[in-house]
Amino acid sequence: GSMSSRKGLNGACSVHEYTGSFIGQSAHFKMTSVCGHVMTLDFIGKYNSWDKVDPAELFSKAPTEKKEANPKLTMVKFLQVEGRGCDCIVLWLDCDKEGENICFEVLDAVLPVMNKPHSNERTIYRAKFSSITDTDICNAMNHLGEPNRNEALSVDARQELDLRIGCAFTRFQTKYFQGKYGNLDSSLISFGPCQTPTLGFCVERHDKIQSFKPETYWVLQAKVNPEKESSLTLDWDRVRVFDREIAQMFLNITKMAKEAKVESVSKKEKVKQRPLALNTVEMLRVASAALGMGPQHAMQIAERLYTQGYISYPRTETTHYPENFDLKGCLRQQANNPYWAETVKALLSEGINRPRKGHDAGDHPPITPMRAATEAELGGDGWRLYEYITRHFIATVSADCKYLQTTISFSIGPERFTCIGKVVTSPGFTEIMPWHSIPLEESLPHCEKGDLFPIGEIKLLEKQTSPPDYLTEAELITLMEKHGIGTDASIPVHINNICQRNYVIVESGRRLKPTNLGIVLVHGYYKIDAELVLPTIRSAVEKQLNLIALGKANYHQVLEHTLDIFKRKFHYFVDSIAGMDELMEVSFSPLAATGKPLSRCGKCHRFMKYIQAKPSRLHCSHCDDTYSLPQNGTIKLYKELRCPLDDFELVLWSSGSRGKSYPLCPYCYNHPPFRDMKKGMGCNECTHPTCQHSLSMLGIGQCVECENGVLVLDSTSGPKWKMACNKCNVIVHFFENAHKVRVSPETCDLCDAALVDVDFNKAKSPLPGDETQHSGCVFCDPVFQDLVELKHAGRRHPMHRGGQGKRQGRGRGKGRRPGGRLNPKKPKDKMAALAAYFV
Repeated sequence: GSMSSRKGLNGACSVHEYTGSFIGQSAHFKMTSVCGHVMTLDFIGKYNSWDKVDPAELFSKAPTEKKEANPKLTMVKFLQVEGRGCDCIVLWLDCDKEGENICFEVLDAVLPVMNKPHSNERTIYRAKFSSITDTDICNAMNHLGEPNRNEALSVDARQELDLRIGCAFTRFQTKYFQGKYGNLDSSLISFGPCQTPTLGFCVERHDKIQSFKPETYWVLQAKVNPEKESSLTLDWDRVRVFDREIAQMFLNITKMAKEAKVESVSKKEKVKQRPLALNTVEMLRVASAALGMGPQHAMQIAERLYTQGYISYPRTETTHYPENFDLKGCLRQQANNPYWAETVKALLSEGINRPRKGHDAGDHPPITPMRAATEAELGGDGWRLYEYITRHFIATVSADCKYLQTTISFSIGPERFTCIGKVVTSPGFTEIMPWHSIPLEESLPHCEKGDLFPIGEIKLLEKQTSPPDYLTEAELITLMEKHGIGTDASIPVHINNICQRNYVIVESGRRLKPTNLGIVLVHGYYKIDAELVLPTIRSAVEKQLNLIALGKANYHQVLEHTLDIFKRKFHYFVDSIAGMDELMEVSFSPLAATGKPLSRCGKCHRFMKYIQAKPSRLHCSHCDDTYSLPQNGTIKLYKELRCPLDDFELVLWSSGSRGKSYPLCPYCYNHPPFRDMKKGMGCNECTHPTCQHSLSMLGIGQCVECENGVLVLDSTSGPKWKMACNKCNVIVHFFENAHKVRVSPETCDLCDAALVDVDFNKAKSPLPGDETQHSGCVFCDPVFQDLVELKHAGRRHPMHRGGQGKRQGRGRGKGRRPGGRLNPKKPKDKMAALAAYFV
């Protein structure tokens, strides 16, 4: 039927409206979406301060609250606007525990504004589906259920446990070690109940490699010549011996024999089974091992393929198709793809094989292609993953691979040798998955018991045992699944986290090699409390969370019991931190021995050292004080100028030639001097009334994009002068090649912005009539109009605090600014003028 579509008020979600039938009645439908979780769990305001809160309080005393996951999306307001006046709601979220949790987040937002039901009238419905196809969606609509409160509670429990446990350990060890060592090269030394055991597996393999001592062994190798031109290599039945003299003895004995005698010939028909249906963990393993994709990347691609309708839901633990699953229908979709059309048509005409009976986890069917696609449609990694999923599905309904295995047993003197040959009799599923095919081997000669073959060569091979290699992502995923660390959805996140935290690096073959920091952390946990890094406790917690989801365990009891265990462990960890510190001392340098001298301390007037390793900071070894700095940019001394408040030498932070820069006082940046300032503010936000570097003296006018920002002159930017917003990433370039640019005490009569005094070089002056000096408003002066250009900072990073967007003000609205000047007011006709200036 007909449908109208429009964008919602948040600009991110569309709303589709149409008229249809619902439970036998005519109804007006509104269909929309959310962007992941609507809400997120966090501590209330004051407990988010690392400096003011003891991490131990986070286990029980610190209250938590639900906050909007992405405030910029105003998702709650959007849902309430669309839900107002509705009679019923049908929830079409992903059909897993996380999706169930989002159901209740949506309900919390919209139920207060929906029409009140009459008596016991039902108004909340849950659609259960595994793919976005017409059949599956219609079937879900005809069998609506209810959202599962227990599954949602299990997610709430996991969120709260991870928040409280992770934050407490992370805050403590980050502050402790970053306050002592300068070359950790990690902005956050994080702990996670799942993340840390994941790292533990990688370090355990590293330790085995380091402690490995190679042993020499010897292998007897014999070759026989069935015919004049051919030779056959035999395998020794003893395999290997570790004593050279014994090996030499066997060699001497066998060398006395002139011929090899056939002791037995056996032929057996063998079967290589077709694969089980595909679940998430197997898909991630193959993506990493065979396709070279990291688990996080592979999961993102799978989610995109699902939302576009190409595959079924990609998060499932099940490897067994339900009895009523339309296997033939899925297969027919693939009948025209040139890569496998012949195989598919043959299966449809000859009859498909019932897939092997796998594990039914009761969540979703296995990952299956739901409609045909071409390489041109999907392209790149999307096609490669789709191709594998499709080939895997076709293989599950194909025949097993059958082959004939011939084993010939020989005797050379008293020693026994064997050779094995395989001949494929029916390739089965290996036609569609050729990488699983039986390797072509040299054909064995026809022989019978008692036959004699001349010996071509007998020799002793000296070899050494080799250490295991570093864990691949595929092997790590297998270990995590085996030990119950994480879920099919969260496994990629935990692996990605240990890479992001600089605990492991991904080497060729997607092998995970632990860094010094990762190794020392794990060894430290083992030294203090091995259960912090072993998978046992988290595995037990996951089982309890699953019991909550099944309604067999009490949410509050599980939460209280688990937090009590980890709180005790935390206190013991804090008391025993010296054990880990001893290991840190061996691998990392103290702050005093790290970095290079940069600016003088205002207290002792000695040079402080600039430590570039993340997080970059300044350290005064004489006062034993450390001062944090803005991240992800360069820091240099600012003209040896000093702060008038504390005598610290100023430094200049810059994000590059295309970005913004501003001076800051290291002490004021960490200890705000005025009530209306917060920690982490530079001179471009300082409200000192007379300092030449402050907002009061260099601020020009209100930002043209964000509500609370002020455009501040960058006095170091000449001759390519610019002013930058002290809140968002707006940059205004102006007056290129000017000799001097100064902010005047005067203000504009039209918009209250500070006037600017500009001196140009005579040879390059753009002013009319060979003028070199002009004073005027950047926003309103017609002489300055063509000399102003709006841009955005070229280099941004989420860890830098001045992100674009609307932020809460600091008492500086559109009225008077500190120092007596005014922010630019924007009359109605002014907006058009600004738009014209800054295109």
